[in-house]
Amino acid sequence: MCGIVGYIGKRDAAPLLLEGLQRLEYRGYDSAGVAIAARSGALKTVKAKGRVRDLEARLPKRFAGATGIAHTRWATHGAPSDTNAHPHLDEAGKVAVVHNGIIDNAGDLRAKLAADGVELTSETDTEVLAHLVGRSAAATLEEAVRETLRLVEGTYGIAVLHADHPDRIVVARNGSPVVLGIGEREMFVASDVAALVSHTRQVVTLEDGEMATIKADDYRTYTTEGSRTSSSPETVEWSPESYDMAGHDTYMHKEICEQAEAVDRVLRGRIEDRFSTVHLGGLNLDAREARAVRRVKILGCGTSYHAGMIGAQLVEELARVPADAEPASEFRYRNPVVDPDTLYVAVSQSGETYDVLAAVQELKRKGARVLGVVNVVGSAIARETDGGIYVHAGPEVCVVSTKCFTNTVVAFGLLALHLGRIRDLSVADGRRVIEGLRRLPEQIAEMLRGEDEIRALAKEYAHARSMMFIGRVRGYPVAREAALKLKEVSYIHAEAYPASELKHGPLALIEPEVPTVAIVPDDELLEKNRAALEEIKAREGRILAVAHRRQEKADHTIVVPRSEPELDPILMGIPLQLFAYHTALELGRDIDKPRNLAKSVTVE
Repeated sequence: MCGIVGYIGKRDAAPLLLEGLQRLEYRGYDSAGVAIAARSGALKTVKAKGRVRDLEARLPKRFAGATGIAHTRWATHGAPSDTNAHPHLDEAGKVAVVHNGIIDNAGDLRAKLAADGVELTSETDTEVLAHLVGRSAAATLEEAVRETLRLVEGTYGIAVLHADHPDRIVVARNGSPVVLGIGEREMFVASDVAALVSHTRQVVTLEDGEMATIKADDYRTYTTEGSRTSSSPETVEWSPESYDMAGHDTYMHKEICEQAEAVDRVLRGRIEDRFSTVHLGGLNLDAREARAVRRVKILGCGTSYHAGMIGAQLVEELARVPADAEPASEFRYRNPVVDPDTLYVAVSQSGETYDVLAAVQELKRKGARVLGVVNVVGSAIARETDGGIYVHAGPEVCVVSTKCFTNTVVAFGLLALHLGRIRDLSVADGRRVIEGLRRLPEQIAEMLRGEDEIRALAKEYAHARSMMFIGRVRGYPVAREAALKLKEVSYIHAEAYPASELKHGPLALIEPEVPTVAIVPDDELLEKNRAALEEIKAREGRILAVAHRRQEKADHTIVVPRSEPELDPILMGIPLQLFAYHTALELGRDIDKPRNLAKSVTVE
């Protein structure tokens, strides 16, 4: 959610910090700030509500210094304002702290500080960290930070700068990502590699409970108890060009248009024609263990949860193993029964989603086998799980997920095929599904070439006050995800229901001003879906159908190419991504950075 950037070296820090913040704008934020250890021995701080460009406009011409930290804030404690923006300082103005996460006991710590005469200037939980570090009598900055963290309950990724120690930045992680960037006689720190790849692709990712001290020509990592740890740099696979617009007006449009290539990447090198199956070496699950699985439980949040819903259907259809999906944020609070014969799958685009990570940690504590389906190599969920699948979608900058959703569903298709062929799926069916997977990139490209038609339909429906999305069985998760996309990026109220549930309540909402988007694949439920369209038309509702052929009862139909029935949901969702995009464009929305939302939700 929030973004952290830090730099120490020989260059002027401020331009590098601003560049890093701009790379992190996609995460969602409402204010920004920067602190520099000036050559005079003092800290210089500038903060601004609004965008990074607003912060840049406020920077004085003389803002020099070779060590600094910066931050983009997504409000939790206190409304967006200059005062609540990070970095926060101690009373003496010598300690600056930037922080991602939430300090759960901030209220108690604020009360104790106030009782000791400390004047707190913001409403944030983060400010207490700066005061606690500043008031510490420890001999070193590292020990002062450790003392502070021992008092803290909650999640954090922090970077601490001290005017008396301009040769170092101290960072720590617990539940919120912190990545070190290793340069040539310079070092970087960030909450996301996107802020680093323009300068280095050598990174060290901190583990929970780990701290680091970075200097211009050195770094060391250690636990919050002070024990040294050994962390070797890894090479980031994404290049700076991966984050460019590449001629598109928005990242969302770019990422929708990248899906044919992205799906080809997730398939590449994984198909085994000889046995009509796929090779997923990262699962760390041999054939005997796979056959012993009696149930599959998929956990995710938002779009990842919807991908998991489709994934569960794929597993049931192809592997004939009972499977279901559940929001990770609910799972860990209902005291679930953890079955040793159940395979748990955690889904997260960033690999850092806090609710999913916490569910993984709870499952591991109870002895469960957990796989991860993530997009980011080396992310927390990838490291915590027993194995998994990287979806290889490439960087996704827009807050709303498109290509990563599609690649995640394809990854579930691979997992379902793998489990199915180990169990009872025939060679012929395995071959059929493989051919369907191979056709996906060209079919996606074919649909994207019909963008003009979808743009025109978006203009037709953009001023609806609300929209209904319906589908049955395979179509229902598609409807769920399409409704989420529309509300996320256009701010039009949208709800999704199983088409079979219309007569059990939602029909009361049908009227000309509330159009319905209906997912109507040409499958065994075609006539059932057509009956639902009849019910809507009888009540003067307008219908936009997504189908394999024109639907007589629909006012408009988006025709999509046929795939294998199990894979149809992958293709049927893509035109509705474009529909949401062009609806938002028609309404003048901030498409890449929708209001109130963040890309990587690393707080509860």
